[in-house]
Amino acid sequence: MKPLLRTLCTLLILLGITGLPSHAADKVRSLCEIHYPTDYLYEWDCVKVTAKDSPYKIFGKQWQDGLRFNRMDRRHFLVGMSVKVPKHMEDIKEFNPMPPFYYEAEKEPQLILIDQNEMFLGAYEYGVLVFSAPVAVGVDEYRLRNGTYRVDTVDPVHESSLYPVEGTERPYPMHYGLRFYVDKKDDGWTSYWIHGRDLPGYPASHGCIGLSDEEMQLAYYGEPAKPLLMDAKKLYQWAVGARDTGALQRLRGPAVVIMGEPQIPPEQLRPVPTSTVVSPAEAGAPGR
Repeated sequence: MKPLLRTLCTLLILLGITGLPSHAADKVRSLCEIHYPTDYLYEWDCVKVTAKDSPYKIFGKQWQDGLRFNRMDRRHFLVGMSVKVPKHMEDIKEFNPMPPFYYEAEKEPQLILIDQNEMFLGAYEYGVLVFSAPVAVGVDEYRLRNGTYRVDTVDPVHESSLYPVEGTERPYPMHYGLRFYVDKKDDGWTSYWIHGRDLPGYPASHGCIGLSDEEMQLAYYGEPAKPLLMDAKKLYQWAVGARDTGALQRLRGPAVVIMGEPQIPPEQLRPVPTSTVVSPAEAGAPGR
């Protein structure tokens, strides 16, 4: 590794800003090809989104449950994308595939369980589930090994030091960041964070765990007009609470357990910048 590059990596570690950016994998046009254990508990149809569709039109008043069932956000509800639509929407009311009690966490005041097989996250207090949310996980070659970790650094306004928002010089946002692991290698250190990002509905990152952050999407992409899906913020507030300073800080946070592997579709997934994902407007979909 060249001395200049090694020096730069070391400097970034000292500044605490080496978190990987949010990313999305391409070539996935059907979320029906991704299978979760809980899929088999419900009857559902595979429906292709048209220019006349919206989450509300497809899923009705339970549109948020429908998106959770597909592990996606509104920004990725695009023309041509096939999604799973339960035949009986009432069956997935407040959809949650995480166990209501996690025995391994009964002695932990706070623990975050990430089930990559379900692509869902659960927040537990002494083993009792208090919050759950769909997540984006890493693609195969970048996925962090399963195991137990712990949040050691937090930053509500974290940004990538490596990647900009496409077409701009703005660093890519990783808001409501919870760092839970630093991989110290000979050629530089890699940090892994739980943070806000886009949720495309399939493995999409370089290893970070992403939750919905529609406030960030509005600020950086101009949509949706009324942010509602804010799981990253909810998890951050639960994990940090009154200790939040509004800036990067070290602290001992919740334990983090990663388990399972996502059931990826046949296409070979690879991470590419999330900002290259076509917006609903560009794809011909109606505004949301």
